[in-house]
Amino acid sequence: MPSSETDIVPSTFAHLGVLNAIVQALDEVRITTPFRIQALAIPIALTGTDMIGQARTGTGKTLAFGIPLLQRIVVPEDRDYGQLAQPGAPQALVVTPTRELASQISSDLADASTRRHARVLTVYGGVAYHDQLSSLRNGVEVVVGTPGRLLDLVDRGNLDLGHVKVLVLDEADKMLDLGFLPDVERILAETPELRQTMLFSATMPAAIVTLARRHMRHPVNIRAESAGDSTTVPATAQFVYQVHELDKPEIVARILQAENRGRVMIFCRTKRSAQRLSDDLEERGFAAASIHGDLNQYAREKALRRFREGRIDVLVATDVAARGIDIEGVTHVINYECPEDEMVYIHRIGRTGRAGASGIAITFVDWADLTRWKVINNILGLPFEEPEETYSTSPHLYHDLGIDRTARGSIGSADRQTAAPEPDRPKSVRPQPRTDRTRTRTRRRLRNGVPVERDEATRSSRDHRRVVSPGLEP
Repeated sequence: MPSSETDIVPSTFAHLGVLNAIVQALDEVRITTPFRIQALAIPIALTGTDMIGQARTGTGKTLAFGIPLLQRIVVPEDRDYGQLAQPGAPQALVVTPTRELASQISSDLADASTRRHARVLTVYGGVAYHDQLSSLRNGVEVVVGTPGRLLDLVDRGNLDLGHVKVLVLDEADKMLDLGFLPDVERILAETPELRQTMLFSATMPAAIVTLARRHMRHPVNIRAESAGDSTTVPATAQFVYQVHELDKPEIVARILQAENRGRVMIFCRTKRSAQRLSDDLEERGFAAASIHGDLNQYAREKALRRFREGRIDVLVATDVAARGIDIEGVTHVINYECPEDEMVYIHRIGRTGRAGASGIAITFVDWADLTRWKVINNILGLPFEEPEETYSTSPHLYHDLGIDRTARGSIGSADRQTAAPEPDRPKSVRPQPRTDRTRTRTRRRLRNGVPVERDEATRSSRDHRRVVSPGLEP
């Protein structure tokens, strides 16, 4: 595979051969200068050459394949649209491992095609078919989706991939991790053999290289960094602390009060841990929400939308959200638990320091995770082999992260206590003396089968209850 690692200075998109309509659309969203992966990949991809793009997360891979994809398709406004074999059939397909990544890519493509008016459809599971089927009937140029729903629509006969001219496999290593490679093979079999295939990923495991050799024709290998570059994003300042499990919520509460803190993403290992931390932060007064596998798609999209719109500024997530979420203003990423391996660490902290911005990544390592962390540290060449033991009261925590010394474990607690009394709690009531009830029953007391009057019966009952000791009669 030929490769390109040329150290070039990025120019404008127009200098790379991008259509004026796409350049203007990018200008409207303040994207004017291409990043290295874009400057390397776009001129090659525009020629229709198969390509493998490898770059760190957060360096602009989406537009590196998105711009050539939008430029190579034929949209309804083009003069030769009516000459297509089947107008309205998908001409480009982007396969992603997660729903969140599919939504993000579709959003980026929509921004870049506001003047070219390409119809982009996002398909994934967990939502109703109706809207997706309606869009396919009306015609689309680009389909972005996850393997499961794509194959489902193909098997139902609703999605025709026989006219795809550009195929993109994004985050291929993640699809390998999730066991999607057999589904990807089936999807590739549904597309024409003479197509352009672009594979983009942060890492290149052996199985992905094998997939590329089987389905790609003389691909050009693009690397946006040299072999000596750091695997992690250089603009991200990293801190690693050895902390106790029970003190983690207190430390997080202090970090959320650091100076210049914007949006924060916190990654947990399990769904239960993510939900518990999110609930705890809300009780402490922070605007937080969670996304994890136990939430339905609507709830996950709602949480992401609130986070993107700034209605909440803390998002607690499992690794399902570690890829594809590209939200501006994420200044801090917190690994609430030690990542499983070095790749999980890279993709988690890649949510900050994106597109040239700076960020802060903080990792908590429990005593039981020290060995795992040392392996990650050695592979990535980080200087944190022995994390400093840290508590919510440790002075170096406040110094490192710019936290006010007066910060406490909650904000606005006094207001919440006075503003939300418990209205349903019953008030104490002084017991009232019991009043005689008026009986209306018609039953009569009997003695040896003979009716007894009420006064006589009452007197007899009292005499029966009285106990008189022998020798004490008057």
